[in-house]
Amino acid sequence: MQQAASSILKKENSLGWKLVSPTVILLMILIIYPVAYNIYISFFDYGITSSTFVGLENYIRVFKDAAFWKSFFITVGFTLMTVIGSILLGLGVALMMNKEFKGRAIVRTIILLPYITPLISIVFSWKYIFDPSYGPFMQLFSQSLGWVSPQLDLLNNSNNAFFVASIFNIWRNFPFVYLMLLSRLQSIPDEYYEAAEIDGATSWNKFTNITLPEIYFVMGAVALMRGIWNFYKFDEVYLISKRAGTLPIFIYERVIGTTSPEYGVAAAIATILMVIMLGLITTYVKKVLKW
Repeated sequence: MQQAASSILKKENSLGWKLVSPTVILLMILIIYPVAYNIYISFFDYGITSSTFVGLENYIRVFKDAAFWKSFFITVGFTLMTVIGSILLGLGVALMMNKEFKGRAIVRTIILLPYITPLISIVFSWKYIFDPSYGPFMQLFSQSLGWVSPQLDLLNNSNNAFFVASIFNIWRNFPFVYLMLLSRLQSIPDEYYEAAEIDGATSWNKFTNITLPEIYFVMGAVALMRGIWNFYKFDEVYLISKRAGTLPIFIYERVIGTTSPEYGVAAAIATILMVIMLGLITTYVKKVLKW
């Protein structure tokens, strides 16, 4: 009897592996192969028609390149600013939208507009607003109020472009954070707050002792996703201003988008970033998400 049951179990396991094998193989090809190939070409002086093995030379060039480190720290600053900004703004809006008021459904839809509007449309709107010659921002704050210098260029100055790109990213992506947090807020039982009110808890006490612990893991997971996305963010930043100086722009303009592309150096940078991100993500997941 036991032998028959064991035989059936083995057949089921075998059938299960046969069913999932195509998916596993496909995922291995789609994920593992590009990563392995990127690491492979990072050891070559890789050209369009030929390639030469150079060992660790590409990595040494990257580590000695001051411009790389400048872009790296700008990217770290951009990631921290945008993740913290979008989390705080998304949390504040989610808390407001979690309360009942007339017209809440319409307001909730309007809040999503920055996230669902095509990127190219809102980028051109922002570039028009901050245009140093005829933009409404400069007309109001420089020509009418005189609060800023007429020479201020928010888009084509590297220092200012970094902040404009950061603010744009926060504005465009906070609805995603808001949506994730609101869905968790609405699943918190009202009885928790009612019991806290009976005990005389203030609004701040209820937020710190009930709301925050309940949304902690959702907020942590959202911060992780936004951190990964923003660290590699290229399209939004590049469209807003090429002067923002983040690493994806550095890779594109210095290494790929030139007449003499250096694919080996680009692959070395990508490998370095992947290792750094793996280390940060592993630490974050263990310390913050406690997986």
